[in-house]
Amino acid sequence: MEKRCKMKKKFLRRDVTRFSKFGNGRGKKAKWRKPTGRDNKMRETRKGRPVIVSIGYRTIKKLREKLNEKTPVKIMNLKDLEKIKKNEIGIVGNIGMRKKIEIAKKAKELKIELKNVNVNSFLKKTEKENKKNSQKEKQENKK
Repeated sequence: MEKRCKMKKKFLRRDVTRFSKFGNGRGKKAKWRKPTGRDNKMRETRKGRPVIVSIGYRTIKKLREKLNEKTPVKIMNLKDLEKIKKNEIGIVGNIGMRKKIEIAKKAKELKIELKNVNVNSFLKKTEKENKKNSQKEKQENKK
């Protein structure tokens, strides 16, 4: 694999550190907007100012749209999970809890990596919730 870019820049809009509405401490709001304005120092690319999006910062073509050098694949059911190859990583889609638990168990068996679900902690958490729910049901049935 070729080397990655020397330093990946995080391009943010002009006054991001001054105002929370521009994304100070708010991840989704902190997005790139091209600086406009007659006297804007960032637009003029002055020293000591944040960098502007320009040619040369793009990622290498082999690594574009990849997660940890693996191609992401959306998983909606167990069949999708079984189709995953060695150089792919699973992303669990917008599905219900029952299917999600099944997919997590199967991924643990097949040793498949999932991006948006930490399999071990997710399964432990769901088991605890199931125990609590079953205990509540038993108490309600006794009454």
